[in-house]
Amino acid sequence: MKKIVTLGEIMLRLTPPGNKRFLQAESLDVTFGGGEANVAVSLAGYGYNAEFVTKLPPNPIGDCAVAALRKMNVKTDNIIRGGDRIGIYFLESGSAMRPSNVVYDRANSAISTAKAEEFDFDRIFDGADWFHISGITPAISKSAAEITEKALIAAKQKNITISFDINFRSKLWTVDEAAKTMKKLVPYVDVCFGNKWDAKNIMGLDIPDDASVKDACKIMSDAFGFKYIISSMRESRSASDNGWSACIYSAETDELYTSKKYNISPIVDRVGAGDSFAGGVICGLLDGKSFQDALEFGVAASALKHTIPGDFNNVTRAETEALAGGDASGRVRR
Repeated sequence: MKKIVTLGEIMLRLTPPGNKRFLQAESLDVTFGGGEANVAVSLAGYGYNAEFVTKLPPNPIGDCAVAALRKMNVKTDNIIRGGDRIGIYFLESGSAMRPSNVVYDRANSAISTAKAEEFDFDRIFDGADWFHISGITPAISKSAAEITEKALIAAKQKNITISFDINFRSKLWTVDEAAKTMKKLVPYVDVCFGNKWDAKNIMGLDIPDDASVKDACKIMSDAFGFKYIISSMRESRSASDNGWSACIYSAETDELYTSKKYNISPIVDRVGAGDSFAGGVICGLLDGKSFQDALEFGVAASALKHTIPGDFNNVTRAETEALAGGDASGRVRR
């Protein structure tokens, strides 16, 4: 069974029930989530040997985060225990024309204060086939950026396929801060999840405004040696109604593959949609599917995630294959 390693921060997520605003809430729903943890959950759900690496405090809340991952069959053997606290994020779910809102409380979290030397990546990557990380992790802190770079170097030395989701978060760092760090990290990457905006603003590439998606991807690939560039394409008509599709560019074939589009309404929870898409595409590529089929699998997985509360995409391979194959009826199965 192929082994996938992901590295990042898993956070405690606190959400007012339904679509209540923070001001209205008398209770908060408790779940866990975080970009790379969400990807690991998806891949474990599809039957792969998925492992998540992080640092969590040695207290009951840290224990709950580990248990949440284990419940989803994610391997947690290389989670380091230490530090003072787990990162928290508060999510106010939007509806119609009111957008969702996230408030972070993650300063001085265990992973943000961890040191690169605490992680034995030679051992962590033993037997691994794929390593996935996102731009959220180096944004957490300077030391987290150093951990990210050390992990990328170790994975590259072992000839492990590396995927990187640019995933810029304006509440964590500025465009200039992201660009300075990312330019050091992306040369290690084989599979880039990003778009034209990322290429221009984060990678510092000269992309003409009128460049096609394919031309922009080719410029990115030529600059950094990416094998594949994968982009989701969201049409946000409102917080409750989105169009969802994606594309994948292969430098090997110099072809751009585009998926079917899903119109998702009403949206239950869009947080984690990008991670579920990444997990689905990675699964498809590891399965040996064609580029088109891998892309369709990832888009279907993400479309389903929009219907599920919480960060984790609790769907099966069979459900995803059914939607990718055209069964979007939503009929009761009995």
